[in-house]
Amino acid sequence: MNLVQKIGRWGDTHHPRWLDILRIFLGIVIFAKGISFVNDRDAVADLIRQTNFQLSIWSAVHYVVFAHLVGGLFIIFGFQTRLAVIFQIPILIGAVFFVNITNGFDFLNSEFWISLIVLILLFVFLIAGSGKYSLDNLMDKPGYRRSI
Repeated sequence: MNLVQKIGRWGDTHHPRWLDILRIFLGIVIFAKGISFVNDRDAVADLIRQTNFQLSIWSAVHYVVFAHLVGGLFIIFGFQTRLAVIFQIPILIGAVFFVNITNGFDFLNSEFWISLIVLILLFVFLIAGSGKYSLDNLMDKPGYRRSI
């Protein structure tokens, strides 16, 4: 058993129930941010321009919007949570270290603090996983049959 499997097994067995509520709340925040990005794509493009991103700005905008919408739903329902978190982490690293830090570590820079808290929670759920109240847990039960 490699280190990743050991961490995954530990996260699955040491998952308090209140962490599921926190996972759902995190997914709602990420999904809501994705909806706000859909409503104002030009603002997202401006944020990505601030990072001096060298590839296509619009491909990055589409990645951010798609990852927030789909990943937020996956995190809410607890479906492939670790995979959804992996797609979110680069976006939040860019938000914390390249976009929001330009405004400084000021206490009034709420966008920076929200991004930092979300990034920390993403690392928590990368280790802890989906939890008991999730689609992953429901589909791992012995009597569950997929009818796809």
